[in-house]
Amino acid sequence: MAKESMKARERKRKKMVEKYAAKRAALKEAGDYEGLQKLPRNASPVRLHNRCQLSGRPKGYMRQFGVSRIDFREMALKGLIPGIKKTSW
Repeated sequence: MAKESMKARERKRKKMVEKYAAKRAALKEAGDYEGLQKLPRNASPVRLHNRCQLSGRPKGYMRQFGVSRIDFREMALKGLIPGIKKTSW
């Protein structure tokens, strides 16, 4: 389980990226790199990191489902994810 401060930091970054997205695109299109440098660092989408929605785990993230591999396995075994079941052959 990730620390609450880490999860909060990621949420804060995500909000800031959304806030400055239009301004950032306009500055990029105009080629105003000095203006881009004056934007907050956390306004850059590169600084976002995918985290599990349930546990906040940063590693082993499955993009298609938005959860970590561990939570995905638990959910699949409980039958919470439609169309997914443990394979055996």
